[in-house]
Amino acid sequence: MSSISPESLLDVELHPGRPPMLQAAATGDAPGWAAGHRDALRGVVAEHGAVLVRGLGLRDVAEVRAVFERLSTGLMAEREAFAPRRIYADGVYSSAQWPPNQPMCMHHELSYTLEFPGLMMFACLTAPTQGGATGVADAATVLEALPTELTERFEREGWLLTRSYNDEIGSSVIEAFGTDERSAVESYCRANAIEFEWQPDGALRTRQRRSAVVRHPVTGRRCWFNQVAFLNEWTLAPEVREYLIEVYGAEGLPFNTRFGGGDPIGEDVVQLLNEVYEANTAREPWQAGDLMLVDNIRTAHSREPFEGSRDVLVAMADPVRLSDCSPTVEVTAR
Repeated sequence: MSSISPESLLDVELHPGRPPMLQAAATGDAPGWAAGHRDALRGVVAEHGAVLVRGLGLRDVAEVRAVFERLSTGLMAEREAFAPRRIYADGVYSSAQWPPNQPMCMHHELSYTLEFPGLMMFACLTAPTQGGATGVADAATVLEALPTELTERFEREGWLLTRSYNDEIGSSVIEAFGTDERSAVESYCRANAIEFEWQPDGALRTRQRRSAVVRHPVTGRRCWFNQVAFLNEWTLAPEVREYLIEVYGAEGLPFNTRFGGGDPIGEDVVQLLNEVYEANTAREPWQAGDLMLVDNIRTAHSREPFEGSRDVLVAMADPVRLSDCSPTVEVTAR
């Protein structure tokens, strides 16, 4: 049996520019199908970094949660979210609340935390009328396509995420940390290598330095693993960036990224990163009932602008410690 590939077991379709796809016959028992095909599906994700399963006919939250639970080793509660989500059930969330007309550029979920999901799972209950695909990009391929001088600098310095919390843009303190009690927030920050500062008006600002390049804990492959481009000011639409700077000031943006040494990241660098991501993006429009599994370390994902109603449920699973991924930047929690 070990000589049989996941593709031969599941007849996975491989097409340039599209994620690996599997046509599944609807049985009326999606959780049972997921349990029976768990190892093979996870084998496909290990082989290709992602797979889109079509034909299961997923219909509601309870069914999706049961599928997620059968495919993972355990669902995670989100901490340090960059944008609010609706909580449907323990470990089952909506997509991050982000303006439909603005893209969510390529990123690896929670790549700025010390423990992040190894597996992302998505299930579409309602597909948008236009756009809204969840694109994927291979992190090792992206790393190889970037200029060596740039990646070497990020390997030496890492990347810096700065956040200024408010109740209007992005996650609030309570949404990110699960509490707004100062002592509890401070304890979390110290335990997770996050510098913090309370502003005179009571607002919280944080800084955390992380590795931009890691090794996959299973394969050992070097991966471009971060949210350098997505959470940078230059990825925002010009009018949005100008508005936020006018309201909050250049140092008070809800989130921004820098080189690990503190130097600003130029618009040209962010544009280059997004261009390399786009050149290596695979995408397929959602259909209601679809399921997608993504290796969160090997594969970046995005959300394209959309029109109409879009209901995609998300689960984060199989937690991985940054320290198990050969980080190039030393991080010490206090």
